[in-house]
Amino acid sequence: MTPADREWRLIEEETWHGPTNMALDEVAARTAAEDGLRTARVYRWGPSTLSLGYNQAPESVDWDYCEDAGVTVTRRPTGGGGIYHDYTGDISYTLVAPADELPGDLMDAYHVLCQPILDAFSRMGIDADYVDESMPELHRPACYLRELHPAHDIVADGKKISGNAQYRQRDAVIQHGSLSYSLATDRHLGVFSDPPASETFEDRVTSIRELAGISRDEAVSAVEDALSDWADADPGEWRDDELADARDLAGEKYATDAWTRETN
Repeated sequence: MTPADREWRLIEEETWHGPTNMALDEVAARTAAEDGLRTARVYRWGPSTLSLGYNQAPESVDWDYCEDAGVTVTRRPTGGGGIYHDYTGDISYTLVAPADELPGDLMDAYHVLCQPILDAFSRMGIDADYVDESMPELHRPACYLRELHPAHDIVADGKKISGNAQYRQRDAVIQHGSLSYSLATDRHLGVFSDPPASETFEDRVTSIRELAGISRDEAVSAVEDALSDWADADPGEWRDDELADARDLAGEKYATDAWTRETN
């Protein structure tokens, strides 16, 4: 079966604060496991947010900078380094489906769920694909500067343009990812306590605006259209109980110092 043979809903771009975005992913996993309703969602982070990898050391964050710059900090359930999700410069997505509908092999599961993301780049006129081979780590705390992996790192013009991560919870697979619309180099590096030079970041990372010259709205529409076609999904919305549960979960877990400021 293909994704289009299943029941999906597409939740078009919404803006949530960082902890709520993480909570909504977890709630969508429960819905997929219990009700069989799969979710494709596109979203932005308001205010701009640093999402830490699950095992990332809190000492790698410049907490004073984040507070002064109005950057929220939360922690993802997935590994890797921190990602600065700029309100303007980042486009994020999540795909959630029951685990028994996807390959058990991690690489194969990535290749299924990244299909619409690669299609979205194609619709934007960007020649993007998985990185051919591993590229060396430049700065461990920053996800976009870690070693690039052929399983889930997408490059264009030889530079990283999208990172994707996966985890399994409540008998569901959650894949979320970030597409770089525009670079906010100073803020992306400023959130870290010992950042590298700006040139290091800009030599490794590129953006949709740089390569395609399209507006952010056009880029978001390309992502939404690619997801809709891939899953044969019409626009949908969250149920009231899901939103209530996400608000509770964000407050009880993803917004707490115990979750964000302590190494897991």
